[in-house]
Amino acid sequence: MKLTIFDKENWKEIGATLARNKTRTFLTGFGIFWGVAMLAMLMGGATGGEDMLKRNFAGFATNSGGLVPEQTTMPYHGYQKGRRWQIDIADVAMLRQSFPELETIIPTFQKWGSSFKYGKNSYSGQLVGAGPDYTVMQSPKFYTGRFINEADDAAERRVAVIGKKVASQLFPGIDDPVGKVIDVNGGAYSVVGVIGDNSEIHLNGSLDESVVIPSSTFRRANGYGDKVDFVMMVAKEKTDLSEVIPRMRRVLYRRHDIHPNDEGALWAINVAEQFKQIDQLFTGIDLLALFIGVSTLLAGVIGIGNIMWVIVKERTQEIGIRRAIGAKPRDIIVQVLSEGAALTVISGLAGLCIAAAVLGIMHKINNPPDAVSVAHFQMSFSQALMILATFIALGTLAGLIPSIKAMKIKPIEAINSK
Repeated sequence: MKLTIFDKENWKEIGATLARNKTRTFLTGFGIFWGVAMLAMLMGGATGGEDMLKRNFAGFATNSGGLVPEQTTMPYHGYQKGRRWQIDIADVAMLRQSFPELETIIPTFQKWGSSFKYGKNSYSGQLVGAGPDYTVMQSPKFYTGRFINEADDAAERRVAVIGKKVASQLFPGIDDPVGKVIDVNGGAYSVVGVIGDNSEIHLNGSLDESVVIPSSTFRRANGYGDKVDFVMMVAKEKTDLSEVIPRMRRVLYRRHDIHPNDEGALWAINVAEQFKQIDQLFTGIDLLALFIGVSTLLAGVIGIGNIMWVIVKERTQEIGIRRAIGAKPRDIIVQVLSEGAALTVISGLAGLCIAAAVLGIMHKINNPPDAVSVAHFQMSFSQALMILATFIALGTLAGLIPSIKAMKIKPIEAINSK
């Protein structure tokens, strides 16, 4: 009796054996199906989860930060707490000179609740005053046209870069509004570009809902003088912003008579630190996925091994009869293992199909048409093949032990066993 993978009769016998023991076949198959499906969904879900977290910081310079003046929370040098203070253009110039480790320091200006109109269409959003270096820290998504340039800022030009949502409200049905003239808080501005958010986190408001004009134009039109609303910064390579920002705080506090320990007087954001925490979170997710994956794999293998013990025990008499009529131990072991392998392949493929369907639904739900980037809730073909091959290999190994033990029983004892 010689068994091969191409032996049709052998596969018929395997099918008949699996069909004859429906309950056992179902329980074994379901355990494999569940293990493969869970492991595949875990791997694909972890990848998609990481992509979604990365999406939040897409477009941001990794080593960047920002400063916003707030009310003081401590009295100092005769001033009461609750005092409003402002960073000004002179402060920005001083910071640029005092901190050469920063690649750029970008003063920005903003006015919430600004009015934007074109014909009968109107929209209320944020007006931002910025220069061409604004995109160094936060890179927008460009739909058409250009951004503010140095010539715009130097000449105080009345040009505007409008957000995607602003454009859709002011110019419904018009794909490219570049060249159109809109009303911004009562002043006429020529549209030179349309931009949108390249991230789902907004340090200075959503660009989709904003209109950006040259900073010099903004200051003159709104009577801002030297006041700065938000200071953005990008550090040079290998510069630690967590060390730079406290020094900037001390310098500004000395210039504006603020208590050295007044942490609430200046809001500081360190994007580099956020990226570091995200990286640590990614590492934790990977380790968690690895732990759960290995646990699922081991549980599946143990389940297969236990059921193989039962299968071999139930077929002890059959094994004894086969050996008595001349079947070689190797052939019997191959027969038993073939049944386990066949069931593992069928159940594993079913598990992979269900996992692929679930991941496909998750992919669709978490990737709306307006998403700034794609979160890949999916597994590669090589990953799927690896999962299935691992279950087959370890399942076969788990079934090999009880099969070999059964071969040690003498044929006459096996035939007489109950």
